[in-house]
Amino acid sequence: MDGVRAPTYPAAVAEPGLHIEIDGRGPTVLLMHGFGGSARNFGAQARALAADHQVVRFDARGHARSAAPDDPRAYTPATFTADVGRVLDVAGATAAVVGGLSMGAGIALRFALAHPDRVHALILASFPPGPEGPGLTGIAREVADVIEGAGLDAAGERHLWGPTSGLDAKAAGLVRRGVLEHAPHALAHTLRGLIAEQPAVDDIAGAVATLAMPALVIAGGRDRTALGSSRAIAAALPRARLVEIPGGGHVVNLTSPVAFNAAVREFLRDLEAGRLAG
Repeated sequence: MDGVRAPTYPAAVAEPGLHIEIDGRGPTVLLMHGFGGSARNFGAQARALAADHQVVRFDARGHARSAAPDDPRAYTPATFTADVGRVLDVAGATAAVVGGLSMGAGIALRFALAHPDRVHALILASFPPGPEGPGLTGIAREVADVIEGAGLDAAGERHLWGPTSGLDAKAAGLVRRGVLEHAPHALAHTLRGLIAEQPAVDDIAGAVATLAMPALVIAGGRDRTALGSSRAIAAALPRARLVEIPGGGHVVNLTSPVAFNAAVREFLRDLEAGRLAG
């Protein structure tokens, strides 16, 4: 893969308004967390890949250590997508393997559609369903209202990690711990501006079919939220490899890290060896 320069900046930087972490050297792999998460969520993947890859992670705008603007207009699909390009520029990569989990997977696909020349391959984990599917997308505006009216903990218990969330106990605990780290106003803006705007796979299948790069789609076998949409996006992508991890939950990289890392490493080996030519 081309487009990678040796880094000349610290391993953790805070520019431009985003907390960015860079580990290792080699072909660049960018991994983006889900809603309410942070770059920490892909720590196990960074450790697994950094021996022979430059692994780039960052806290999305409004999350964790990144800036959390008050203006709701700062939280749109366009702004989140533009951030991916800005992070790649900081990392010195003209192009990369671009991936993410849930919200991060949705952003990764948007970036590939907008800038296919900057994406060598996609890694999409727990791809989010559209507004008619299970999970957060269809109730995003309602959850934002609860955050603003009753507080983040109440909204989370009701919608994000409680009994109706569809998450297993381990995933629910991880989500709760991560979500409570963030500024409530930023999460409300993200819900209305980005999550609620996630389209159904059927609505973007035509555009997705034009993507020529290889893709790895990973789903947890016990993920009641995103298993169906992950299968659908894998069917829509012309060069997709679908890996379903038995027993894996929604945050499959955290609940099943060994299997997740194995799938990613095999995909990257095949990509770099030219075995994914289509």
